[in-house]
Parts: sequence; C-alpha cells; structure tokens
Amino acid sequence: MSRSRTRAAWLGTALLAASALAYSSGGFYTRLIDVDAWTMLFWRGLFGGLFLFVVLAWREQGRVVRAVRDIGRDGLLIAPCSAVATVCFLNALKLSSVADVLVIDATIPFVTAGIAWLVLGEREDRITLFATLAAMAGVAVMTGFAQSTGHLLGNALAFAMAVLMATVLVLIRRHPSISMLPAVGLSAFLCALIVLPFARPLSVSGEELFLLGLFGTSQFGLGLLLLALGTPLISATRGALIGVLQTPLGTFWVWLAFGEMPAAATIAGGAIVLAAVVGDIAIRREPAPGPTAADQAGSL
Repeated sequence: MSRSRTRAAWLGTALLAASALAYSSGGFYTRLIDVDAWTMLFWRGLFGGLFLFVVLAWREQGRVVRAVRDIGRDGLLIAPCSAVATVCFLNALKLSSVADVLVIDATIPFVTAGIAWLVLGEREDRITLFATLAAMAGVAVMTGFAQSTGHLLGNALAFAMAVLMATVLVLIRRHPSISMLPAVGLSAFLCALIVLPFARPLSVSGEELFLLGLFGTSQFGLGLLLLALGTPLISATRGALIGVLQTPLGTFWVWLAFGEMPAAATIAGGAIVLAAVVGDIAIRREPAPGPTAADQAGSL
C-alpha cells in the first residue's frame, strides 16, 4: 500500500507541476493578445469551461449530469471560490503593485496549511513548510520586496484571492475519490458570467478570438484540469507550493517570446523558488494518506 501511495504521490506531483507550467503561460498570452482585461477574462473563462466539459463528457461517456451531482455541496462551493479568486486577482493587480500581489500569492501554501489543518486535520511536515518559506522568500527577491504603502484595498483583494484558492485546494483534497472536474468547469463558466457586464466580447477580431481560444484551453482549462486531477494525490500544502512555480516560469516565457531580459534579482529569486520546490519533491518521506495510484488511474 505504501508503494502504491508513493506512486500516487509522484503522479500528483507531476500533474500539479504540469498545471503550474500551463498557468505560467498567462503572462505570455496577455502580452500577445491586445484586448481589455475584462474581455480577455470572459473569453478565457468561456473557452476554458467548454474545454473542461468536453473532457468531462469524454471521461464520463454521457453521464455528465451524474458527475455534476456527485460533486456535492463542496463541489458547488469550489466553483464560486475559484471564480471570485480570479476576479480578485485581476482587481488586486489594478489597485496594488504586481510585486505586492505576487508576494501575497506566494503565501497560499501557508494559508492552505492552516485551512487543511482546521478542515482535514492534515498536518504538514517541516520540510514542506521550510520549502514554502524559501519559495516565498524567492518571490520576494524576484519582486524586490513588496511595498504595501497605499495599496491596502489591492492587497486585501490579493489576500482574499489567496484564502479562496487555498479553500479550493483543501475542498478538492477533502474528497479524493470524487472527481471535481465538473466543479472547476463550472468555475470557469462562472468567471465568464461575472465579468460579462464589464466585457466587450463582440469587439474582438477573428485572429484575437483564435488566440483567446488557445488562452482559454491551453492555459486556463488545462491548468484547472491538471489541478483537479493532481490535488487529491498529495497534501494540499505541497500542491500549493508546486503552484508557486508558475511565477518564475511565467517570467521565463515572456523573456523567451518577447526578449524581455529579467533582472538579476528576478533570476536569483526564481532560482530560489525552483530550488525550494525541487528540494521538497526530492526529499523522500512517507506520502500523505489519499487514493492509490490504481484508484487514480481508474479515474483519469
């Protein structure tokens, strides 16, 4: 059983690392597509939701309604938490500095650890907590140590986003035997619905619509899909820690695509984040209780 759980933990780690990789392309797409943020969020949510429900229909072989019913109250709570977190993140970036928001975003593993302990009784080991602290320090180095003066509302929204995303991770982890794919699909559609009053969806060109489709499927939809599949297999805190990888990876993609050479502090901080996550993954210890690899393979 221990060997099977170890395989499940490695599978969960790989899925969440792939999720962070997908999410990290957000900066690339926002630079590439020249539309306002609300319109971008609308199409990203719509295409992401369609992608997730196509995957759901394929997996469930026509039993989509039953799969939606199976998510229960916690699944229905995941949808608004994830959608509102996305909107909070956007507005936090408008009302605060990017540095402040990214540093607060890096606290998600700590917030997750607290909620997981309260809700699941899941106590995180010291190695992961130390790695989380190191990753947060790395993000602080990347952003030049955030300055919070005059950014109270924006920082409050960023913290609300952190709490909501931590709640999503814990709720997915709470029901490892139930696929929360319908819940994250609903969250994508709900995000599109929330921003619709502020968006101008008919103003985009055919080329922009194509790029927005790629954005919604390969970044948002795929990221949510891998998150829903991987989170039940490892502790919620470790899952959140792996998610921090998207910050340095996002910088790398923008540099690769647009030639924007990152500052030395950004490179150093990114190296710290990468070392923290890889170190936490590499150090062997008993995996947290959860579904076995065979259980998960049957649900994929």
